[in-house]
Amino acid sequence: MRVEQLRGGWVEAVHDVHVVVVDSAGTLVARAGDPELVTFWRSAAKPFQALPLIEDGAAERFGLTSEELALACASHSSEPEQVARVRELLGKIGCSERDLLCGPHPPLSDRVAQDYQTRGVRLTAVYSNCSGKHAGMLALARHHGWPTEFYTRLEHPVQQRCLPEVSRWTGVPAGDIKTAVDGCGVVCYGMPLRNMALAYARLANAERGTRNAEPPRNLRDSNDPSRQFRVPTSAFRVVEAMLRHPDLVAGEGRPCTEMMRAHPGRVITKVGAEGVYCALLTQQRLGVALKVTDGHAIASALAMAAVLEELGLRPRPASLTARPSVNTRGETVGELRVNGGLEQ
Repeated sequence: MRVEQLRGGWVEAVHDVHVVVVDSAGTLVARAGDPELVTFWRSAAKPFQALPLIEDGAAERFGLTSEELALACASHSSEPEQVARVRELLGKIGCSERDLLCGPHPPLSDRVAQDYQTRGVRLTAVYSNCSGKHAGMLALARHHGWPTEFYTRLEHPVQQRCLPEVSRWTGVPAGDIKTAVDGCGVVCYGMPLRNMALAYARLANAERGTRNAEPPRNLRDSNDPSRQFRVPTSAFRVVEAMLRHPDLVAGEGRPCTEMMRAHPGRVITKVGAEGVYCALLTQQRLGVALKVTDGHAIASALAMAAVLEELGLRPRPASLTARPSVNTRGETVGELRVNGGLEQ
């Protein structure tokens, strides 16, 4: 699979895509390229970084809403309502914007960025697309009585709590996970695409339990096949929050929100930086992970929409079928489109 940039009927540039689709037992269902490609999970890891917040009791203690939990998993667009909800979360835990260690940046939504620039809005840390995740980590620190200073560092108890959670869901031993610093300053995790997809596939069992009030399903732990992997109750709330609030997971006009709105309750999609994208297909109980080799963000969204359509989520949003290339006079002079598909 690849995403091609066409101009004048000629292929001008190519963005290679690696995709893996697995079920919750880790069985390979479909692929394109290398399922074992190792890359950083980036923001697509956020739902799993949010799990300790619920599992350890911090969400219950501070009365966090499903909207606030969705923002803890989000790469939001810095929309006014999103920013206001993060501020409310910080207030509940006795923190402020000064405690956030994510730096400010222009909103991921061009529309919001232009609006703020026009109005002269001063962007602070709470406007970061990762501010919900950071606020959730501060809540975890408050709950345990850990220091809130330097909570982003690998040696901090917050990050030491998140790392084994990521290991548990992905099946990669903690010592084998590559760690680095993400764009927002928090620890990020490097591992094979197949393991990222496995973590999302395992969330399907939480979604099933949410809908049917079933107890968590036991699965084999891929760290140790002799052990059972138990889907914790905390996962029910994360899945429910993301399914209920696609507008908070990203924002108006953003691909994650558009894909989730196009198929309500059937899919969770989560973008990561540098061409990473992950998804959970709730009814098919499948996890998807993909990486555009050169990190092209728009190509990754187009590729994920095409993969979801091939897996049965039809039709894909019109805005994600192809992306027009427009010159400085506003003329459409080419397009970005997906070529190829999955190997079953």
